[in-house]
Amino acid sequence: MGETMSRPEKERKLIESCRRGDRKAQRELYDRFASRMLVVCERYMGSKEAAEDVLQEGFLTVYTKLGLYSGKGSFEGWIRKVMVNTALCELRKNDVMNGVRDIDSTFTPDIGFTDVLENLEAKDLLKLVMSMPESYRAVFNLAVFEGMPHAQIAKELGITEANSRSQLSRGKTWLKERIKKMKLSNGRF
Repeated sequence: MGETMSRPEKERKLIESCRRGDRKAQRELYDRFASRMLVVCERYMGSKEAAEDVLQEGFLTVYTKLGLYSGKGSFEGWIRKVMVNTALCELRKNDVMNGVRDIDSTFTPDIGFTDVLENLEAKDLLKLVMSMPESYRAVFNLAVFEGMPHAQIAKELGITEANSRSQLSRGKTWLKERIKKMKLSNGRF
């Protein structure tokens, strides 16, 4: 009787095979995670074409930097972080935060924003986030989906914390307006 490997054991073996440059293992890794990581890339890049480019670049980074994965924490989380960093590099290269200004130096949280999002289907939210202006989208993704504090967002994007807060506020306002228009135009979210 053959022993069956546990999921963590299978993942560890797959990672080791990829580290050795095994093309079949690399393909398996790609097939296992590509669809979920494409969604992450799409949220940052705003178009499927740009997201696919970032996804490919991200997987190249995963394969070349796999030795840096310590085995602690979620492997999928590690891949996700690589994809987010790859998307941020692309956004920085395109200088999407150029000309970003503060609304003002004070920040007032958007009251009711969570309530608006609760009535929205995931696919509709993804479409809206992908259509956001790039500067809003970058900060929104990092703050809302990645849970990053404004100090870290500012560092990642090369802006001030006040700019990060104002871009998030503007992004939330932008989303609320689009959601209201969706609701009015087709009677639903």
